[in-house]
Amino acid sequence: MNNKTAHELHTLLTERKLSATELTEAAFARIEKVEDKVKAFVTLTKDEALKQARAADEQFKSGKNITPLTGIPIAVKDNMCTRGTLTTCSSKILANYLPPYDATVVTKLKAAGAVIIGKTNLDEFAMGSSTENSAFHPTRNPWDVKTVPGGSSGGSAAAVAASETILATGSDTGGSIRQPASFCGVVGLKPTYGRVSRYGLVAFASSLDQIGPLTKDVTDAAIMMNLLAGHDPKDSTSVDLPVPDYRQALVGDVKNVRIGVIKELMGAGIEPEVKDAIKAAVNKLAELGAKITEVSLPSFEYAVATYYLIAPAEASSNLARYDGVKFGLRTKGDKDLITMYSNTRQEGFGPEVKRRIMLGTYALSAGYYDAYYLKALKVRTVIKRDFEKAFKDCDVLLSPTAPTVAFKLGAKTADPLAMYLSDIATIPVNLAGLPALSLPCGFAGNLPIGLQVIGQAFKEDALFRVSFAYEQNTEWHKKTAAL
Repeated sequence: MNNKTAHELHTLLTERKLSATELTEAAFARIEKVEDKVKAFVTLTKDEALKQARAADEQFKSGKNITPLTGIPIAVKDNMCTRGTLTTCSSKILANYLPPYDATVVTKLKAAGAVIIGKTNLDEFAMGSSTENSAFHPTRNPWDVKTVPGGSSGGSAAAVAASETILATGSDTGGSIRQPASFCGVVGLKPTYGRVSRYGLVAFASSLDQIGPLTKDVTDAAIMMNLLAGHDPKDSTSVDLPVPDYRQALVGDVKNVRIGVIKELMGAGIEPEVKDAIKAAVNKLAELGAKITEVSLPSFEYAVATYYLIAPAEASSNLARYDGVKFGLRTKGDKDLITMYSNTRQEGFGPEVKRRIMLGTYALSAGYYDAYYLKALKVRTVIKRDFEKAFKDCDVLLSPTAPTVAFKLGAKTADPLAMYLSDIATIPVNLAGLPALSLPCGFAGNLPIGLQVIGQAFKEDALFRVSFAYEQNTEWHKKTAAL
């Protein structure tokens, strides 16, 4: 039952062929069996999960308040606040932090009757592309445990791919849902900026961060988005727009849908097997009746540089709160306040977080602000305009999700720039605040390849339509990692 999707399990639960308690126990049995190989979790909440599962079984008995997620096991990325359960951001500085409140997405999951089984590992403060920057342990890819699962939501993607959970939440600042989804052969959606509340998400770069689902198939992603999306008065960036029923977009038909293939993301730097898989996916969509054109977005060559000025600048500002005074780690025996601040941060933050804080502080400093940060904001606008121009002639855009398949653990840790370039295809989407979905579209050897479908702002339904039609006419989503 661990290999089934949430919608398949929902049918079994409502028909009383399976209980939520049995399903939750099966998830923990699977975790016990494979977690030492995968290391997807930071914290497990078995007692609380079984309590939630028993409550879900009571709901099924009474037939009241049942949602598509009632009784379904879900893992939560460990940068989303969970009241009374550790929320560490995989950092020493928050290793003992117990939030006094739930993030809005967690409140929604609990209200829907989902069973939260634990918190997943990530790159510290979501800064990374391989989940090797965690202060606790690296996570491994279930398809090949010598390779990375991607990042920063590597724990969530690996947990879904290894069938340790049915669903998971992730956050995406520059590709942190989609790139691990690609590496782990699962579906990952980064919604439009403002579509899902960020209240209770520990901030990395506030103008880029967005929460979204990681699932086994496109239908589950639509089901999760129906729950997660919507206005939240507690988040000033949350947009007050009606949320459609995303399942209505799962029609299996792409006749006359205008699809643009991004020229700049099919050239140098993209592995040949990845290119071939994307071309085959494009041909399949053409067979199904979509109208295919090639589009050029010339500003993409500046996207990585732009991102690595804006995101670290915002991180430098957001992470200033970790000063050893209000919460989190505090070093002992310091003679004065300044020494306490610097020693706390020196001990509490890992090397990648320190690197990005320094980059961001430098870019914001007097004399450099205009040359770096302000210029990056202007280029961000140029990238946004390139997208707007492309969408005049296209309904969605396609590209690889990542330029390569999963690389070996340790292969890029000594070269930050090589690591940063793993997000070359995903970063422009965050800079423009658009929605994008990654789904499996092939393999290179035994490692999955992801297809990225990019949409216009608040048009997630177009992504679901194209992705579902492609998924239903291929077999990639049915393959499972043979741990």
